[in-house]
Amino acid sequence: MEEEKQQEQKSNTNNNNNKTSRKCSPRTSSYRASETAFTYHHHHQLIQNPYGFGYGYGFGFGFGYTNQYQTFPALLPLPPTIPLHLSVAPCFPQNHGFGSRTHFKKPTRNHNYPVPPAPEVEKRVVCHPKENGRKVVSDAKQKQFQVARRPDSGGIEGKPITLLANHFLVEFDPSQKIFHYDIEIHPNPSKEFARMIKQKLVEQNSPRLSNAVPVFDGRRTIYSPIEFQEKNLDLYISLPISPLTPSKVFRVNIKLVSKFDGKAPSNYLNNGVEYDSTPLPQEYIHALDVVLREGPTEKCIPSGRSFYSSSMGGAKEIGGGAVALKGFFQSVRPTQQGLALNVDFSVTAFHESIGVIPYLQKRLDFMRDLSCKRALSLTSEEKDEVEKALKNMRVFVCHRETMQRYRVYGLTEKVTEDLWFPDRDGTSMRLTSYFKEQYGYDIQYMNLPCLQISRRKPCYLPMELCVICEGQKFLGKLSDDQTAKILKMGCQRPKERRAIIDKVMKGSFGPASGDQGKEFKLRISKEMTKLTGRILQPPKLKLGNGGNVRNLTPFRNDRQWNLLDSHVFESTRIERWAIMSFGGTHEQKSTVGKFTSHLSQRCQHLGIYLHKNTVVEPIYEPMHVLGNPKLLESKLKKIYNSSSGNLQLLVCVMERKHKGYADLKRIAETRIGIVSQCCLYSNLEKMSSQFLANLALKINAKIGGCTVALYNTLPSQIPRLFRQEDPVIFMGADVTHPHPLDDSTPSVAAVVGSVNWPASNKYVSRMRSQTHRQEIIEDLCNMVTEILEDFLHELSKLPTRIVFFRDGVSETQFHKVMHEELKAIKEACSRFSDYAPPITFAVVQKRHHTRLFPTENQLPSDENVSPGTVVDSVIVHPREFDFYLCSHWGVKGTSRPIHYHVLWDENKFTSDEMQKLVYNLCYTFVRCTKPVSIVPPVYYAHLAAYRGSLYLDRSDSSKTISRDSIPKAMPLPKLSENIRKLMFYC
Repeated sequence: MEEEKQQEQKSNTNNNNNKTSRKCSPRTSSYRASETAFTYHHHHQLIQNPYGFGYGYGFGFGFGYTNQYQTFPALLPLPPTIPLHLSVAPCFPQNHGFGSRTHFKKPTRNHNYPVPPAPEVEKRVVCHPKENGRKVVSDAKQKQFQVARRPDSGGIEGKPITLLANHFLVEFDPSQKIFHYDIEIHPNPSKEFARMIKQKLVEQNSPRLSNAVPVFDGRRTIYSPIEFQEKNLDLYISLPISPLTPSKVFRVNIKLVSKFDGKAPSNYLNNGVEYDSTPLPQEYIHALDVVLREGPTEKCIPSGRSFYSSSMGGAKEIGGGAVALKGFFQSVRPTQQGLALNVDFSVTAFHESIGVIPYLQKRLDFMRDLSCKRALSLTSEEKDEVEKALKNMRVFVCHRETMQRYRVYGLTEKVTEDLWFPDRDGTSMRLTSYFKEQYGYDIQYMNLPCLQISRRKPCYLPMELCVICEGQKFLGKLSDDQTAKILKMGCQRPKERRAIIDKVMKGSFGPASGDQGKEFKLRISKEMTKLTGRILQPPKLKLGNGGNVRNLTPFRNDRQWNLLDSHVFESTRIERWAIMSFGGTHEQKSTVGKFTSHLSQRCQHLGIYLHKNTVVEPIYEPMHVLGNPKLLESKLKKIYNSSSGNLQLLVCVMERKHKGYADLKRIAETRIGIVSQCCLYSNLEKMSSQFLANLALKINAKIGGCTVALYNTLPSQIPRLFRQEDPVIFMGADVTHPHPLDDSTPSVAAVVGSVNWPASNKYVSRMRSQTHRQEIIEDLCNMVTEILEDFLHELSKLPTRIVFFRDGVSETQFHKVMHEELKAIKEACSRFSDYAPPITFAVVQKRHHTRLFPTENQLPSDENVSPGTVVDSVIVHPREFDFYLCSHWGVKGTSRPIHYHVLWDENKFTSDEMQKLVYNLCYTFVRCTKPVSIVPPVYYAHLAAYRGSLYLDRSDSSKTISRDSIPKAMPLPKLSENIRKLMFYC
């Protein structure tokens, strides 16, 4: 066995790459240069609990405690040896295609189709073979791969409005040099200890560092405003790990990597659209980002690009062992006004820092009455759930005084009372006996397994002696209740959100709070950016011919309209349909007959024909049928066969939400061929007119109808580019990924394309499973080819232009996505004879942090900006073609405008044309009578990708698969011919 002294020296400095936060303990360290002493306390406060020892329930978040660590007496005696091998954990480490609509012609493999004359376009991109393992492009073609430039000085259509944006100008001195140093620390520490080492390094070696105050990114990079005395420094830093052991010595090597100033970025930002091809120096932007993060990092819990602190309102329990913390996001961005700091309000969930057993009692239902059944062991299913909840979580112990942190790798096979270990003299000793003899502590939960804290060696810790480290982001899937509480915390009206952001900028923990900015000669404005936006006019809409109102312009503030005196633009006839019930009380089931009648009547009011009687009597099944896929399939086949195999629609009424929803959709759409529409009994009890109307619109869209069309078609609104006789296709693409803790489930890509012109409100889809977390759409070429074939079969000609909207791409992936996916689209076009249409490729970003606020003299300060608000100046990219558009009305919280970034534009849209196109399309979404927040092709692609994710085989979802052995994605099941040509995913 190892000596206690040796064990204490094996600190969590070896546990690196903490992905969530540098703060994981109930202590707070102060990194001010004047402080040199580090005092620690172990992690148990003597408070009442059923276990006989103290758990630290009072662990603050960020600001809950300050200055030196408090010291408490040891709870249990600290013997010189410990039998557990408490070594520190090492670092954490072609499918089917969907065809055309029902009335499409049968596809043919002869691609010598009549092709309409395409407008003259630039010469197509030609990639050269790979050199040294990577693709290269000749200088002559290099410009064709550059991101599209802004075509003009911005749009002019619409009513001007003065707005505020949460961007804060960052002024910098172009002549100020920044020195980039690489720092290596041995042995490799965690981020938390690395920052302690860096701080002590600065305190003890100021002369050798030229009295500079450098900033540290927490990994391998240091930036300094002054060059150090030497280009290569070797230093030794001692850091106390435990009061009982000598300080640990770290070797620190610092090496100069590069030096640069702000002249290049200043030239880039000041030259506007007229410029050479020199890209923006990203190294300078990154350095300033690190500088402005230094202050908040020392005072808050960092997580990604955000910081969280109890000073912004305290931690709020949201159930299931999770707490929600308020914080703020910050990022340096290049804009037309110069460099700007984007700061926004943020809320996220963390694991609650409490004892492991109390945590499990909050998170897992079967653990809640554990104190009443201490003699019972966990079943294998329960043990799997416990292991899943704790795996990769960081914990500390409270039976001895130490600063060590341990990562949980799993649970022991045996329960605690059956665990033995070899003593120092070679004899075997029982784990429970050891704790009794050495610590005077009786293990309370003898029939629970211990935590396994090493990947390779048997290193055990009893659960009841472990506490969850603070500051660990909750990466699992939140429950509906947890999500609702998070959203409620983050749902701030514009006036309140603006006040929070202003408080961050002027507070003691925000990006402008430290002295680092002054050291690097930065001046950060504390006032939001004032700019002029425009409010676009809503389009006139066309409705069905059967209603009293056949066209309208939505002039209400929220731009919504109703169908009280109107019919949908294109209705469907549903002669054969059925109802299937899952669960529900007797009273609830008695409402099904009334529901059938009311739904049929509501459809009739909207111009949709739904037969007043179902083809078979409603089928009532218990809820557990949804949990048994084989039984569910037999029930669905039975109702399908009872309708003579000709069932247009199956309405499923459920007692509550159930995971079997995924199996129901998969079986209905891939095994049988039924279009289904699900709803809850709770909605049937109210049976409001709005609920019935929403249901009717979804059903109509799934069967082949549409809700609304533009009265003035796109060719009449954008005549320079669009013509009635030359059809255009609008495509959308998205990739959905599994939740963060899933290491193996495939990602699902979806592409949709419009197949009716000029209405452009019906879309066919293609879905593919692909490599786990792969963002590039791997089979895009085939997917686009199939959609173009569907377009051809519907309109008898290929589209003369392609406008492709891509969702879910971050700015760091722009060039990779554009190069690879644009190439795939062009390759798909080349499969048709003499076909090379101009392509516009635009990225659609909704997960950004830019917010727009009305000024007092324009709108009430607590109102959101109006639908149609567009911004394409001041806060947008200094040279590239992007804009922010808020196309919807924000009912709750603060509206988030969508950021559209055109990466490639062979169609040569003007700003006004692109903005008008996107805003007009937002009114054509089939599921509602209002403009949606995001352009419909992307919305449909997102829905299709989600539907594809429901088809994935989850039979082995409980298995843990190493990231090094991710299996190949299995193809999605093939859709039934009955529904593959419809918008079944709506």
